[in-house]
Amino acid sequence: MVATSLERNLDRLVVSIEPPLARLAMNHPPLNVIDFAMMEQLAQALGEIEARSDISVVVLDGEGRSFSAGVDVAAHTPDKVETMLLKFHAVIRAFVATKKVTIAAVRGHCLGGGAEMAMVCDVVYTAASAQWGFPEIKLCCYPPVACTALAALVGQKPASEMILTGRTISGTEAAQIGLASRALPDEELGSAVDQIVRDLLDLSPIALSVTKKAIYAWDSMHFDKGLARAEKIYLEELMKTADAAEGISSFMEKRAPRWAGK
Repeated sequence: MVATSLERNLDRLVVSIEPPLARLAMNHPPLNVIDFAMMEQLAQALGEIEARSDISVVVLDGEGRSFSAGVDVAAHTPDKVETMLLKFHAVIRAFVATKKVTIAAVRGHCLGGGAEMAMVCDVVYTAASAQWGFPEIKLCCYPPVACTALAALVGQKPASEMILTGRTISGTEAAQIGLASRALPDEELGSAVDQIVRDLLDLSPIALSVTKKAIYAWDSMHFDKGLARAEKIYLEELMKTADAAEGISSFMEKRAPRWAGK
């Protein structure tokens, strides 16, 4: 394949190709909330990138001041939630399965599904002031990808605390516990990402691809099964509760939830 450069501005995603590098910038201001359109555009872009032998590194970030505040809450309603999980987890599985080296560059909000996308990237550089968290529990939901894979990154107790309390942590703490590779002063994030890209592009793309396969050989055997189980519990148990409906409704109606405990 002849190396060609291009940039496409989709309504939810900016795709920049300059072989051997591809950049995907989520573009849904102000917080880059991940709706169905963005999921579909991410999945399509990742599929196209995976088919290109001239690309070895992919950078994922967000346009503006935030990485992503997570999946659109409106997509969690009973009529949409199964489709939401199908589409969003297709994107997650594409990031997990890709042979390319993936780098997440995180600033601002990195919450819920946004944090799940970042955490499955190979390298994660975050601004020290970034806000990381999995706030789904506050809506009577849980983050299936984080439930499946977060403990492997940060340990069982820190993962349980983050998921069960929904508390937000800084980029500095995210790096300290192993959720991010490095935390940097906000003004240094871009140059640090550019440097690791240069370092990676100096290396053999086939060596990077095969080594990445070896790194994840153990985890990959468990991720798909674990995520499928988390999806099943989410749909067949959690989403059938009264509190799940109340959590989404209260958020949409901008009021405090009234939990029934059932």
